Amino acid sequence: MSEPLTHNTPQIPLQVIILAAGKGTRMYSNTPKVLHELAGKALVQHVIDSAKALDASSISLVYGHGGEQVKQTLSNESLLWCEQTEQLGTGHAVQQAVGAINDEANVLILYGDVPLLSKETLEKLLIAKAEQNLALLTANLDNPSGYGRIVRTDNKIEKIVEEKDASEEIKTITEVNSGVMVVNGEKLKTWLSQIGNNNAQGEYYLTDLIELAVKEGETVNSYIVRDHKEIEGINNKLQLADLEREYQKRQAICLMTQGVTLKDPARFDLRGEVELGMDVIIDINVIIEGQCKIGHNVKIGANSIIKDMIIGDNVEILENCILEKSIVGNGCNIGPYARLRPDTELGENAKVGNFVEIKKSIIAQGSKVNHLSYIGDTHMGKNVNVGAGTITCNYDGAYKHITKIGDNAFIGSNTALVAPIEIGEGATIGAGSTLNKDAEENKLTFSRAPQKKIEGWKRPSKNKA
Repeated sequence: MSEPLTHNTPQIPLQVIILAAGKGTRMYSNTPKVLHELAGKALVQHVIDSAKALDASSISLVYGHGGEQVKQTLSNESLLWCEQTEQLGTGHAVQQAVGAINDEANVLILYGDVPLLSKETLEKLLIAKAEQNLALLTANLDNPSGYGRIVRTDNKIEKIVEEKDASEEIKTITEVNSGVMVVNGEKLKTWLSQIGNNNAQGEYYLTDLIELAVKEGETVNSYIVRDHKEIEGINNKLQLADLEREYQKRQAICLMTQGVTLKDPARFDLRGEVELGMDVIIDINVIIEGQCKIGHNVKIGANSIIKDMIIGDNVEILENCILEKSIVGNGCNIGPYARLRPDTELGENAKVGNFVEIKKSIIAQGSKVNHLSYIGDTHMGKNVNVGAGTITCNYDGAYKHITKIGDNAFIGSNTALVAPIEIGEGATIGAGSTLNKDAEENKLTFSRAPQKKIEGWKRPSKNKA
């Protein structure tokens, strides 16, 4: 028995057209609708990623409103850019892209504001097309209001009627058009040339292809998607928020099925991709962004933000921490209220305590920066203890400078280390010191003004009226 013909059969290349020219008036924003973000990524980027997952030979993007913004945002993508200067309907939009379409190709038409369509659903649609020239993605909705209706005769698709052109009888139909379709390239060009605009909107409807195909004796296949959220578009901020929560719900379910403990799945956001080990526990209101890798037995406290991080095993991140573009070794303890800025590296069992900020620094194994400190551009050795209120003065107003702290050094509280400076191995720095010269290893170094008292001094007071 032969295998069914699919989109990736070598003789049938797949080309994708994404319609993304709409202004999005109901978003009430200067940002083009397709650039509004869902899970930290532009709506249209979600659609592009789905197309790329299908190994499309080309992706054409039809743009219009805010075109320069769209181009700039997607500058790293390999796209065929097709401008729609007038908004004359979906049929007119597709016409802007057909110049790059091969006659023998399967042409998949997607929408830049429909971000939840999965690769699996699109593959099923492509299979549904099989050896036909046209297939639609449809859905059965309890409330089909606003959607074009799929009109069938003897269970065969006859046409699509937009709601504004529909009779009361047609409005009772619950099967709706998602707008997503796959069409043979040659037939797409032929049918587009025959579309008119004799309708309530005076627009060229892409959906008129179906009636034209049927008149030629074509069979129009369909795949009925069961997950209605996949076909929902975004036209306003309410819909954007609704699909954001739906997306995050799906992400949470996926992580929990992999063994992650989420204290409250409804209060978790994943805005990127994450690789997680076993026995990870994530408290409420945690946001994970970018590309992250998190090891085994990691606990992440409430209200923390983790962005582009590599986190080792047996790490505890307490509440209200912000960690970005850094590496955390096994057994570290961080927070609460700690911040790791980019290019920080914590060695095994290092400790970064409350209200500590670390920037572009190496904190080696077993070292501790426990309270209220700023460590920037620093190379810190093993088993160093940094007292509360310590800062490395790394910026002279023009350039950044390095602070080096040797193994087993002890930095007293409220110390300022003026870089460039080196604290020797085993050195002790007395509390309250400001150092601008190197401190010798295994020696006590401090800098303090003698304590004085001033006789007869009185605290200023307000004059009484």
